[in-house]
Amino acid sequence: MTKTFLAAAVAAVLSVGAAGVAMAQSAPPQSTAAETPPPPAPPEGTPASEWRTVPAENLLVIDTTKGRILVEMIPEIAPGHVERMRLLARASFFDNLKWHRVIDYFMAQTGDPLGTGDGQSAWPDLKAEFTFRRGPETPFQPAVSPTGGPIGFLHALPVQTQPDALMAQTSDHKVHGWGLYCPGVAGMARDDNPDSANSQFFIMRQAYPSLDKRYTVWGVAVSGLDVVRSLNVGTDASGIVASPDMMTRVRVASDLPEGERPTAQVLDTASPRYRELVQQVRDAKGADFSVCDVTLPVQVSGGTPAA
Repeated sequence: MTKTFLAAAVAAVLSVGAAGVAMAQSAPPQSTAAETPPPPAPPEGTPASEWRTVPAENLLVIDTTKGRILVEMIPEIAPGHVERMRLLARASFFDNLKWHRVIDYFMAQTGDPLGTGDGQSAWPDLKAEFTFRRGPETPFQPAVSPTGGPIGFLHALPVQTQPDALMAQTSDHKVHGWGLYCPGVAGMARDDNPDSANSQFFIMRQAYPSLDKRYTVWGVAVSGLDVVRSLNVGTDASGIVASPDMMTRVRVASDLPEGERPTAQVLDTASPRYRELVQQVRDAKGADFSVCDVTLPVQVSGGTPAA
């Protein structure tokens, strides 16, 4: 069965509607990289203590025909899906697979060995991990705290959770949280069965809140969103690409030889600079502020992309 996002998902599950599909069809294929610049560099003299190094075992290195994408995997929110991504990368499963479905202003999908949307790995389907449990020890840093619950970041991932006050009322002293589908967020495709994700995944080109709590979030691109937005797009409502770009190699950073291993440092959301950045964006956006407007600065060093 086709792993949606496919035509049915665009028309129904995702509630894009006719206008959204028409936009994808009528607008010429284009990169939207200019709409969101690369992550900003922090001010000169930002101390080393304000950077957080992404653990190598949680850094997925995706080399493509358009460049390199670095995804921070977040096991705190989707341990089963993160372990599946590690397993498939270590089996070289993703190497030379197509970005078979790409819709501008939406997302780019891959991970299908058939390249049609109908394929998957030989491993069993996964149980959905649409939400996670957040406790006092979870490294969550709020940006805003509306009535429904705080919104902020868990590592580099934008998330929303129930309020801390509810922790005292639950048996595990934790509350529900969920990843937010901002640009760069990585999720798992599935069919109508919530527990049908397997190997196909997607990375958002733009924000799409209709997906929140309906598709498992497992990571976020900390570098390479411009690459995601440069991938060849489909020209009809399905988004299937006639001349797709490829993933040439996908590896967990910790599995790469030291000379080939990139290091990604992201602004630490526990730092004063993070609070300053959030306030700057809130002041600039006013009532239109969204956590998706906050782009965490990143530094990438080392590593040689696969040929």
